Amino acid sequence: METIRILDKEFAKNISYEHITEVVEKMAANISADYADSNPLFLCVLNGAFIFAADLLKRYPGDCEISFIRLSSYAGTKTTGEVKTVIGLDDDIKGRDVIILEDIVDSGITIAQLVKDLSSFVPKSVRVATLLLKPAAVQKDVKPDYVGMEIPNDFIVGYGLDYNGYGRNYKDIYKIVE
Repeated sequence: METIRILDKEFAKNISYEHITEVVEKMAANISADYADSNPLFLCVLNGAFIFAADLLKRYPGDCEISFIRLSSYAGTKTTGEVKTVIGLDDDIKGRDVIILEDIVDSGITIAQLVKDLSSFVPKSVRVATLLLKPAAVQKDVKPDYVGMEIPNDFIVGYGLDYNGYGRNYKDIYKIVE
């Protein structure tokens, strides 16, 4: 089993980049089918979703735009329970189809707050596309519209996900070894 060490934690390879690529291709096709007659605005939640967003947009065949927002709700391996906006939305989304791109939905606190905040700007629609969903960890009434994979409630790194800022650069996803 391939393992890596990040700071004081050990992680074992869990999801291969090849599998992630297959999942992202399917997600892009599904979103494209739903938005064939639209020019959606993809809203990438930084920092974690930047790799997922780049890979998905490379595979998205239709017209679209992308913007970025940065939210923070984690310290170490745990959620703080509070969502802090670090970089806000600069685009006018009134009447637009908005698709939030998130790396992972676990507690659901961040995505629930973001969807609520975006609705005040009167978009045509707001949907959520997440690469990963941890059903056992969800605390809010959040149901992403597009889910790449459901995973157990393990702490993971790689493919944009981090541990205290480290590990985002690994192409595969690794889970913590307890």
